[in-house]
Amino acid sequence: MHAEPDLARIAATVGDPRRIQMLSLLMEGRALTAKELALGAGIEPATATSHLKRLLEDGLLESTAQGRHKYFRFATEHVAQLVESLMRVAPRRKAAPAATLEPVQQARYCYDHLAGSLGTGLFTLLLRKHWLEDDGVDPKQLVVTVRGAKALDNLGIDVASAKARRRQFACRCLDWSERRDHLGGALGSALAEHLQSQRWIERRKHSRVVTVTPAGRRELKSLGLALA
Repeated sequence: MHAEPDLARIAATVGDPRRIQMLSLLMEGRALTAKELALGAGIEPATATSHLKRLLEDGLLESTAQGRHKYFRFATEHVAQLVESLMRVAPRRKAAPAATLEPVQQARYCYDHLAGSLGTGLFTLLLRKHWLEDDGVDPKQLVVTVRGAKALDNLGIDVASAKARRRQFACRCLDWSERRDHLGGALGSALAEHLQSQRWIERRKHSRVVTVTPAGRRELKSLGLALA
């Protein structure tokens, strides 16, 4: 007999302001030390220890020891999806109106795939070119077309390796700032890795924000994506 999920427990865990701040820091996609998470959450390292213990106990984080340090990361992709979902429904902090998008809205990592206007623009482009299409069963899941497999291979993206990863292959991920879908899953991760390895995008240090390089703008424009 299967026990029901303890929703109250997990709600209390992520509901703590310091713990949710730690989780949001890990949306950078990098593993972070306890000291880095403590500083980011604005608390003392000793206080962070108890919060990290709770996050580990509830299966939200996993840790790896390397040398003198212990590094923390999301236990599964589902945890990143949970944090992104909370970002979509959370009320917005009041900010002064701006004529242009903030950097985090323009282009950022959503765990290990691209989000913001860059991410949604790329996803729309892949659909428009018929490189991706819905799988016909689950509206969130996608498949690569024959045309898409050939085109992605020409770009240097290993679709077969992405399929072999032990996670969702390609899925829609609702973008909290754009309110439109961007590409998630292993294929979304592979695409982000490729753009970064080709230096079409550059990641800001200690941030989820990315910038598109001049070379990246040229290459993306040649594919049919003109950026503002």
